[in-house]
Amino acid sequence: MAKYGGRMLFRTVAVLTVMLPFIGFVVCVAWSLIFDFKSATATHCGVHNYLPSVSAAIGDYYPQRFIWRIAIALHTIPRIQIAHVYYMYFISILPKWHESTVLLNCLLNLVEVLSLFGLTFISSTDNYTIHKLFFITFLLTSTIYMALSIYLLRHRITPPSALEVKSGRYKLRLFVTTLLAVVGAVGFFARHNNYCEPMMYTWFAVCEYLVILCNMAFHMTAYWDFPNREWSLRQSSFIRQQFRI
Repeated sequence: MAKYGGRMLFRTVAVLTVMLPFIGFVVCVAWSLIFDFKSATATHCGVHNYLPSVSAAIGDYYPQRFIWRIAIALHTIPRIQIAHVYYMYFISILPKWHESTVLLNCLLNLVEVLSLFGLTFISSTDNYTIHKLFFITFLLTSTIYMALSIYLLRHRITPPSALEVKSGRYKLRLFVTTLLAVVGAVGFFARHNNYCEPMMYTWFAVCEYLVILCNMAFHMTAYWDFPNREWSLRQSSFIRQQFRI
C-alpha cells in the first residue's frame, strides 16, 4: 500500500509533487494554444510562430496564471522537504569530506525552488526585470544542481541498488538533454531577435519546454532513489531513522 499508519511511501510523494507542475504546465500551454493562440504566439516582428513561450503560457493570461500559481504554491513546501531528504541521503552515502559540497548542493536546490516560486508570482508583465532575474537564477541553480548531484553520486562509498543505478543513468541523460536545450534556446532566441526568421521563436519555445520537462523528470528520479522509504509529517525523526544518521 502506498499509504498506511499516517505515512506514505516517499516515491508516491515524489510523483504527486512533480505531477502538480507537470499537469499545470500542460494545461497552461494547451489552454493558450486553444483560446489565446493569436496573442500568445505573437512576436515583435510578426513572423510565423506556433508555440507560446513558457512565460506567456503560464503568466500572461487567465486562467493559466491562476492554474500555474496554484500548482507551484502547492508543490513548494514538499519540494523544500524533499531537498532536506536528499541532503540527508547524500550525507549517508558519501565520505565525510564531501559534507560542504552536499550542503552547497542542498542550497542550490532550495534556491531553485524559491526562484521558481518567485518567477511564478512575479510574471514578465508584472515586472520584467525581476522576473528575468528569477528565471536566470532558476536556470543556473537547477542546472548546477543536476551536475553536482551526478558528481556526488559518482563518489558514493555505499554500493547503489539496481534502482539507484537506473536513477543515475536517467539523471545523466536528463542533464545532457537540459544542456543541449539551453544551448538551443539561446541560439534560436538570438536568431529570432537578430534576424526575425520564421519558426525560430517556435523552436525557442520547444527548447524551453524541454528544459522545464527535463527538470521535472530529474526530480521525479526520487521515485527510484527512495523506493521503500516512508514519508511522514515528522520529517526529522523519520529521516534520521531511515538513513541511520
